[in-house]
Amino acid sequence: MDQIIIQDLNVYAKHGVYAEENILGQQFLISITIDADLSEAGQSDDLESTIDYGSLCHFVTKYMHRHTYKLIESVAEHLAEEILLQYDMIRKIKVKVKKPWAPIGLPIKTISIVVERTRHVAYIGLGSNMGDRRAYIDQAVKELDALDSCKVRRISQIRETEPYGNTQQDKFLNGVLCLETVLKPERLLQELLEIEAHAGRTRDVHWGPRTLDLDLLLYDNDVIRRPELTVPHQDMQNRKFVLEPLCELAPSYRHPALHKTIRQLYEELMG
Repeated sequence: MDQIIIQDLNVYAKHGVYAEENILGQQFLISITIDADLSEAGQSDDLESTIDYGSLCHFVTKYMHRHTYKLIESVAEHLAEEILLQYDMIRKIKVKVKKPWAPIGLPIKTISIVVERTRHVAYIGLGSNMGDRRAYIDQAVKELDALDSCKVRRISQIRETEPYGNTQQDKFLNGVLCLETVLKPERLLQELLEIEAHAGRTRDVHWGPRTLDLDLLLYDNDVIRRPELTVPHQDMQNRKFVLEPLCELAPSYRHPALHKTIRQLYEELMG
């Protein structure tokens, strides 16, 4: 992957644990390494095909001036996230925040924090079998796309499906959407749960009726096994209402645990 490197952008801003740091301010040195595909810009010689590093430097400076954080860890975290959100071309970013002459009562040249953040791709299962099913799904898509940290890229066809597991209930509407996000999977899960709560989702009956169901099916090529989160979504390989719309969006996506493409899993399920 090609890179753009910005070294030691000098910014005077108000960040720090001590009150005088927030009032008087101090010097910070910001270095940024960007991973992006620059081949088109190299061929076209057109500024519109690349990331304007001058504009980016002004963006960073204004961001540092507009916000105040106690920890430079927070400065680096939020700055990396904001740059990813601002510039679609950036796939991965490394931000180094250097604080010269940190007030620790000892002779020291600098303290530095370095964070690396990546733009992630997630696939979210959509489902509803109560009330105005399509309205619940459409509202969920709008709420996800309205998050600063997420962008909905593609949505599958929404299909009516038979209930799975507990079959004594109304039919579902189901689909899948592709999401780009800067959120870690745990934070993304919390956003999904909040959107479900907005729709009045309850969990009184396992596999029971629900106004809205948002399942984190896939997150990059990660395999996560924790009590609160399982990715890829467990049992998805046995669910037509998941594989069919997912096959519409990403037939060649390889299940990171089963090592088969979505199309292969769908064809195996359908016999």
